[in-house]
Amino acid sequence: MYTKPENGRVTNIKPLMAVLAGSPEATPPIWLMRQAGRYLPEYRALRQKASSFLDFCYTPEMAVTATLQPIERFALDAAILFSDILVIPDALGMPVTFVEKVGPVLEPVTDARGVDGLKPGDGVTDHLTPVYQALRILRADLDPGISLIGFAGAPWTIATYMVEGRGGHGFETVKRLMWQAPDVFGRLMDRLEEAVAHHLIAQIEAGADCVKLFDSWAGVLPEPDFARQVIAPTRRIVDRVRAAHPDARIIGFPRQAGDRYAVYAAETGVDAVAVDQSVTLATMKSLAETVAVQGNLDPQLLVAGGEPMEARIREMVAGLAGHRHIFNLGHGVVPETPPEHVAALVAAVRGNA
Repeated sequence: MYTKPENGRVTNIKPLMAVLAGSPEATPPIWLMRQAGRYLPEYRALRQKASSFLDFCYTPEMAVTATLQPIERFALDAAILFSDILVIPDALGMPVTFVEKVGPVLEPVTDARGVDGLKPGDGVTDHLTPVYQALRILRADLDPGISLIGFAGAPWTIATYMVEGRGGHGFETVKRLMWQAPDVFGRLMDRLEEAVAHHLIAQIEAGADCVKLFDSWAGVLPEPDFARQVIAPTRRIVDRVRAAHPDARIIGFPRQAGDRYAVYAAETGVDAVAVDQSVTLATMKSLAETVAVQGNLDPQLLVAGGEPMEARIREMVAGLAGHRHIFNLGHGVVPETPPEHVAALVAAVRGNA
């Protein structure tokens, strides 16, 4: 779908898609992780109308409205579908609840019986039909110059929630299962790999211009497990998606991968690598020699705003000029963020390019 003319420049396509196809933009395209969320008063009002967070995600009209709220406020180059990475375990038959001030809570899968009781990975798309309905509505409603991004959690990150029962709390249980029962853990990862691939393919077929894999807990893995549980499954998912859609554009985010971002970019086949705020500008420039690079403004700097934020924006835009750069954060927008700081960010990026 996106082809390069003989001079190597990609023209007449959406700015984000141009960068993903290999063409630097004079002004880097801008979108933000969690750009639809609790920092927006209109989002908070909408969220109160849903009986649960998953009900919110599975009601196409609500998901569409939430997706479009930041697009209506800010001059962003992409909309990312409002959904959640944990729709996958929900679709596999694992109950997921979202508890206020706690986050997602799941009944842990810790043995062969739990893994074998999950539904087949190729069946998740039936359960997730409302997600694809939302994408089709968005495809019709979005300005043609704005890209539409679909996404999924990567297998390792989803597995951490499923085994631990919640996220970001030591990872002792999931690591022990991975090392003590590799056959059981391997079956779980296989099920997730299949489910994620089917979910991404379905999102592309519903109208997503590109898709993103969030591996939020990739950085907690030591070697060689990072290669086995992050790189290898991502490579296979990329291959599955491209077998169905050869021109598919894919962004990978192995958060806190440190010095392993380069090998991730080289071995997974993604078109862009999103990096967290710990990554240096020099490393981003090095990555941008082979793939597009996305990130990595600190979300707390967006909360602070003002000259410190704008100085960092100037540094990033100037330092990555001429490279395949997508302006974004190193993680998601946090609830404390003043909406006017997001507007200032967008203005600063566009004013300093």
